Amino acid sequence: MTIDAQVPSPVRVDKSRGSGFQTAAWIAFTVLLFWMLVALFAPLIAPYGQGELLSDDSFALAGDVGLLGGDYLGRDILTRVVYGAQMTLGLAAIITVIGFAVGIALGFLAAVSGGIVDTVLSRSIDAVMAFPSIMLALIVIASLGTSLEVLVLTIAAIEATRVFRVSRALAMDIGVMDFVEVARARGEGLWWIMRREIFPNATGPLAAEVGIRFTYAILFISALSFLGLGVQPPNADWGSMVRENLQGLLFGSFAPLIPAAAIATVTFSINLIVDWFLHKSNRDISDEILQ
Repeated sequence: MTIDAQVPSPVRVDKSRGSGFQTAAWIAFTVLLFWMLVALFAPLIAPYGQGELLSDDSFALAGDVGLLGGDYLGRDILTRVVYGAQMTLGLAAIITVIGFAVGIALGFLAAVSGGIVDTVLSRSIDAVMAFPSIMLALIVIASLGTSLEVLVLTIAAIEATRVFRVSRALAMDIGVMDFVEVARARGEGLWWIMRREIFPNATGPLAAEVGIRFTYAILFISALSFLGLGVQPPNADWGSMVRENLQGLLFGSFAPLIPAAAIATVTFSINLIVDWFLHKSNRDISDEILQ
């Protein structure tokens, strides 16, 4: 008696959908690059000083004060948006770097060490994550002050807890593979294993996580600034610009909508890039299966 082997059907890759992802990703890259260049060259692009008063009228019309009009103090909105890009994106980048450095180091250490080290680190992170992020940030910043250093370190510490969970899970999966066991048998140390064996094999998922964390950092900074505990005057950032000019909606001014649109375009672009990256990674895996 013979038994017919069940051959799995090949994985079908929707090429039209992949083309759509690629087009959206190029648009997102262009938008993100635009804002990065604006942030990098803000002093050269901004037509006026960051806190320069150009009019005695609140919410002056476009043309009377700059290209986009004036804010509630008569400052140029375009100038404030340009400097806001530098502040918001710059702080978000610093927060992401610090959060990832701490989160990956602790996550890999917990996974590779195991035992009491893993238990202490994991339970400590769980205790921090039990608090709502915004509430924890408000408590810390209200207690220690609203300086940029406190703002950056507080948000970075909160973001590090999320990175810890992802990096620990990745390291746990990679740590049981044969090449890691061979490295342990050779007598390699924990730092060598984390740096040479685990990290290179976790770069794909971690790269996608970078975009997600960067987006959350932007939204977190903007939310705290909107509540008055983020970036303080006279420095400009997009969240504080929305809060300061909110009354402009009653007078038909677009002053609060412009920085809100800037936040939306940046976060939406990053999300599109992350989606494209994940789609491309899955497609590459599917192509390997079909070969």
